[in-house]
Amino acid sequence: MKISSKKMFLLSISLLILIALAACGNQSEPAGKKEENQTGSDGLIITNMERTVTYTEVPKRVVSLNQHATEIMLALGLEDSMVGTAYLDDQILPEFEEKYNNIPVLAKEYPSKEVFLATEPDFAYAGWKNAFTEKTLGTVEELEELGIKTYIQESSNKTAPTLEEVYKDIGNIGRIFHVEKKAEEVINQMKKDIEEITNQIGAVEKPLNVFVYDSGEDKPFTAANNYLTNLIKIAGARNIFDDIQKGWADVSWEEVVNRNPDVIVIIDYGDISVKQKQELLLSKKELADIPAVKNKQFVILPLSAGAEGIRAPYALKTLAEGFYPNKF
Repeated sequence: MKISSKKMFLLSISLLILIALAACGNQSEPAGKKEENQTGSDGLIITNMERTVTYTEVPKRVVSLNQHATEIMLALGLEDSMVGTAYLDDQILPEFEEKYNNIPVLAKEYPSKEVFLATEPDFAYAGWKNAFTEKTLGTVEELEELGIKTYIQESSNKTAPTLEEVYKDIGNIGRIFHVEKKAEEVINQMKKDIEEITNQIGAVEKPLNVFVYDSGEDKPFTAANNYLTNLIKIAGARNIFDDIQKGWADVSWEEVVNRNPDVIVIIDYGDISVKQKQELLLSKKELADIPAVKNKQFVILPLSAGAEGIRAPYALKTLAEGFYPNKF
């Protein structure tokens, strides 16, 4: 059968269209597409401290380092994955005591590399970046080569972190362990508790001036522009050293006097007791006339409460009750 030139032309066009469609269907995914899809076929991609880590499976043998990291793990119900923990600042939260007591404590502070590696971990979660150095457990790169993935609490390692950044860390741990729903519940409860406390504080016409005393005799070591400063602000007060652009700083007693604090927040931890710290502050003649010392306005805050973890509502309430007792 003879085919007309017109029909031949139409068939040729149709064939070209089919070839083009087939080629489009076989094209690979554009570069960068998988990176945008954080839970793509290659696994979960988490960016932590400017490092990108891919998780193809949930970690099964975890060591937590620093109390606020440990308490986040326990709050998310991940105790069965924990083969070790270390560096408790003070008492674990009462609701987690039973879980915590079933986890091996590797050291009072950071364990040696040998003790750490003996647990055969596949994941290490630290509150502070100094957990992963050549002198401590090894760098994150060294541990990665050994098949040990790491996560560092980002909100604990930056200047002026916000509550939202703390929530992001908790959410990331939830995603890594596939307990996103539990992480969301923990975050939502924190937000609810914080809202209730701030509502109770209400409007503050004249914020109190607050000095945070951590330690030091010749020079006080104090909170500068850090997470605790943010909590003090939410509690309706102002850290007198919030203009120093780093987390913690040594200052002078003379400058403490110049800034005239109404309240002193004493950080409770370590071998020096709160009583000893109070006695030191009360014994310094240069501090005698500042309102905080004259009126003995001290607020005691455990170090663990001032860290970027799940204790934000507890810390906030402790501060608010100390600043404005008539509201509570």
